[in-house]
Amino acid sequence: MPTTEHSVSPPPAPTDSASLRSRGIQRTALVAIVTNAVLAVSQVIIGLFANAFSLVADAAHTFSDLVTDLLVLVAGRHGADPADNDHPYGHGRIETITSLLLGAVLTAVGIGFLLSSGIRLQNMHDLPALHPAALIVAVITLFAKEGLFRYTLAASRRLKAPILEANAWHARSDAASSLVVAVGIGGSLSGYPFLEPLAAAVVGFLIMHMGIKLGWKAVRELIDTGLPAEDVARLRETIVTTPGVIGLHELRTRRMADRVLCDAHVQVDPRITVSEGHHISDNVYIAVRNAHPEVKDVLVHIDPEDDDAVPSVALGALPERRTIAADLQTLIGTHGPTPNRTQVHYLGQRIEVDAFFTANDAPAALDALKRRTETWMRAHPHYRRISFFVEIAPH
Repeated sequence: MPTTEHSVSPPPAPTDSASLRSRGIQRTALVAIVTNAVLAVSQVIIGLFANAFSLVADAAHTFSDLVTDLLVLVAGRHGADPADNDHPYGHGRIETITSLLLGAVLTAVGIGFLLSSGIRLQNMHDLPALHPAALIVAVITLFAKEGLFRYTLAASRRLKAPILEANAWHARSDAASSLVVAVGIGGSLSGYPFLEPLAAAVVGFLIMHMGIKLGWKAVRELIDTGLPAEDVARLRETIVTTPGVIGLHELRTRRMADRVLCDAHVQVDPRITVSEGHHISDNVYIAVRNAHPEVKDVLVHIDPEDDDAVPSVALGALPERRTIAADLQTLIGTHGPTPNRTQVHYLGQRIEVDAFFTANDAPAALDALKRRTETWMRAHPHYRRISFFVEIAPH
């Protein structure tokens, strides 16, 4: 069914809030990079000195965090880049992809803990004697990683950045691994070496679960999963209460990092002008943006009828304006006046036509024109109504 579509999009240049968000993500990532670098070097040095190979292994884990922190830094820098010809919707998916990678890393780390704990339980007699200094470093690392987790998680909520949330839980996995090391070292020093592999198995399962959860969340975003039903209901209420809107159908939503994109088919009075329909779509856009700040782009499709209720007509089934104008001129007469303005309404698979004449160019013999029109319409049932008007008000 022919409709008038109006799209309103935010300007391509990044907003101040987007720039602040990008800088916030980068600043948080830099704090994580510095923290992990210092901890990793300390773990290697003390681990080798104290003969604590588990601490050295945890240092390798910490070094792997530097790689993921760098990924977050890159994503935070480029995720807020403005839209361009190749990426008309912006670069928010960079954050989504990075979150997916971090989720995969968490899953792999969790599986690694499970496998490692099984091997250690089978080879408990091979666990080396440890120096107490290793326990001190493990505890310091534990508190540092837990502090980094809380700092990053708070930043992710403040900036509404899923990528930082994923990295925060990665830091929590490091805190968990440091806890495993601390418990294992403490257990070894106290004569209970089995505590380390047992704790590793439990923590490994929790880390794996979190990785799968974060990865699945990113996958749902990549396949354009819609918003929860309650959020869609709030959006629907905002749109249908906008003046001029008489119906709403085909409301669709999806996420892109911290942004929500939506499009809606809005039904309006079928006989209003195109400019009034455009004005209503502007009002819908403004209402949605004001009531739902998370929605960054709204596509409003103006419909004269409910597409779900009226069967669609194949393109070309009804005559276009050029053919309609020729039909009108045939009715008026070859040498008769041409309408000053013609409005065509495609409604319910039929056509309604309003032809307007100036007072000086009105057709003669209006009664005869009316009879010709009535007879002609009976032979052309796709016309529901043809009306002729004479404009008497001055322009």
